[in-house]
Amino acid sequence: MSYSVSEVLTGAAVLAVAAGFVLYASGEGPVSRGGQEYELMASFRSAEGITVGTDVRMAGVKIGRVIDLRLNPQTYRADATFTVDGAIAVPDDSTAIIASEGLLGGSYLEIQPGGSPMNLEPGTEIENTQGAVSLISLMMKFADSKSSSDTVAP
Repeated sequence: MSYSVSEVLTGAAVLAVAAGFVLYASGEGPVSRGGQEYELMASFRSAEGITVGTDVRMAGVKIGRVIDLRLNPQTYRADATFTVDGAIAVPDDSTAIIASEGLLGGSYLEIQPGGSPMNLEPGTEIENTQGAVSLISLMMKFADSKSSSDTVAP
């Protein structure tokens, strides 16, 4: 069984592309040019839509990823631990929001920077948070308000 040079080169190229996709999908590649990362935490009423590996973004740019998500048995809130690129300083009055990419898109953790001159130290918690907004609950509220306004007698 002999293989031509073009078949071997094509097979090697396919394997290299596949390995690149696996590295990209696993999120193990560098987050950005900053190199080192540090951890921050946030506690949410609802962490619906995010999991370990979910992107952390600021101004739409990926700056980290969620590395741990668990229920706090004392507060019954979802505690998230996430990384941030070491080149990014997060002001201590920033807000962590679970945002959605759209109706059919996935969710991500958005950091909205505040205006404080003081920055969060590694390992500290972002106090200002906004949990996930359920699309179904929003539609139910809209439908309920629509039906109650239709039944008002003149």
